[in-house]
Amino acid sequence: MADLILAVNIGLDPNLFSVGGLDITWHGLFSALGVVAGVFVSAAYARRAGYSNDTIYNVALFLVVGGIIGARALHVIEDWERFSDNLGSIFAINTGGISIYGALIGGTVGAVLYGFIANVPDKWKAADVAALGAIMGMAVGRIGDVINGEHWAEATSLPWGVRYTDVDSPGQLGPLGPDAVSHPAVAYELLGDLAIFALLLFVLRRVRRPGFVFLVWVVSYAALRLGISFLRFDDIVFAGLRTAQVVAVVALILSVPLLIHLLRRGESAGLARAERRRRGRAK
Repeated sequence: MADLILAVNIGLDPNLFSVGGLDITWHGLFSALGVVAGVFVSAAYARRAGYSNDTIYNVALFLVVGGIIGARALHVIEDWERFSDNLGSIFAINTGGISIYGALIGGTVGAVLYGFIANVPDKWKAADVAALGAIMGMAVGRIGDVINGEHWAEATSLPWGVRYTDVDSPGQLGPLGPDAVSHPAVAYELLGDLAIFALLLFVLRRVRRPGFVFLVWVVSYAALRLGISFLRFDDIVFAGLRTAQVVAVVALILSVPLLIHLLRRGESAGLARAERRRRGRAK
């Protein structure tokens, strides 16, 4: 381990307070704030794209509900041994335990389902604005994960790290022991999400092809998660990869060819326009 210059101690109790026996946690709070932030961002850009408020909020409802179901479902699948003896704990989502990739898959399915039911126009353009909200919501939601400490990471090999000191923190239960200083892997992902959001805004202003922003989001987040997951102690499921990495590889295989296709189609369209202008000037 490198000599630590900055070791951040997080001593916050994961539980904020209880209401009627229901624990209100930092994880739940920032998950809710992430939903609000994501819907706000997507709604703002959807209005600029010409969508009505009814369409915006109906899509958001299906996206959020699908995202919550998908997030919990994939987490339960990943950690089935923890839930198999207590099926009621599957529904205790407020205490933590969600999969961001599950949220993305479930939210996408929910939004697409509504898009086809309601025959929403320009579905690829709608996907672009949804991607902006999704990545911002993910970044905000990750703040709760940083505080909670449930996503265990390897011992840091860099001059910084994080240590969870509250006795009730899941970070105390990690395989490295209660006093370990580990990589702040979830914080890395939070910063990566913000960088992706900035990238999407840049692409949105520079590229006028529906679906391009959405595919850039899929590719960039898949690459981010593929790399960061090597620092985490998630279970290996296939070929030395974690579940999130397997999903990331599949996402890259499916989306990179589509992204290249859109780039080539745009180049072809640009060349065709340039040729028409040249012919017009020649006449």
